[in-house]
Amino acid sequence: MVPKRKKIAMYVAMIIITAIVVFPFLWMVLLSFKSSSEIMSNPLAMPKAFNLDNFKHALETLNFPQLYANTFVVCILSVVLELIITFCSSFVIARMEFKHPKAKSLLYGFLILGLSVSPFILLFPVYKINIFFGLSGKWALIFPYAASSISFNTLLLTAYLKQLPTEIDEAAVIDGCNIWQLMVKVILPMAKPVIATIVIFNVLYIWNEYPYASVMLKDVSDYTLSMGASFFKGNYTVDYGGIVASSLMIIVPELIFYGLFQKNIVEGMTAGAVKG
Repeated sequence: MVPKRKKIAMYVAMIIITAIVVFPFLWMVLLSFKSSSEIMSNPLAMPKAFNLDNFKHALETLNFPQLYANTFVVCILSVVLELIITFCSSFVIARMEFKHPKAKSLLYGFLILGLSVSPFILLFPVYKINIFFGLSGKWALIFPYAASSISFNTLLLTAYLKQLPTEIDEAAVIDGCNIWQLMVKVILPMAKPVIATIVIFNVLYIWNEYPYASVMLKDVSDYTLSMGASFFKGNYTVDYGGIVASSLMIIVPELIFYGLFQKNIVEGMTAGAVKG
């Protein structure tokens, strides 16, 4: 049993942490009802009037259907591409034997090494690679997003696949499964919890990613949601009310998405934590 004082201290700590996390979002909601002059002059005060002018201006300025469509296309194609790559590589590392005893460790280490490199350091090299291959528009984002997620995906998938009993593979082979049938029909359905976690994390990353989008996208018709706030920045003026309102409209669907699938995140993160 947890002592009463310790239990109370834990609840107090949870309340404080929750307040610290929620405060910026609530403050953002209040700012969305203020004019730019109010935001600059007294950002912590309550709005003089709760009106929806900033939201109306954001809807008039931004083509939200197109921004959402572009973001969904980039998310779906990037996630599908990286899942195909990382599931195959993780299956090889976790379930197959190599002739050279250190080959598996070297391959795994090479794939995981990407976790130590910030993707923003690679911004200029990736830009030059896109130019070299003639990639533009959404494809200039899809391949970098997929590549930058391989290390994290491999870490989760490999840890999960290693904990599955090897007897499953042996039984499937005895029943006549070839390597592709074993991967797709046997192992893949069992890996659904960790795959769901990977999809959620990558969708949230792509949804919020701005540096790559701001550099790679040149045509306004290809802009994603993260680029929406840039429409309110002029050469000499900044519409802070429009930025806050548009940002709020972008964040709310993301919070709903995270809230609906947070159970999958916990299951997927703990599923591969038994051994790795």
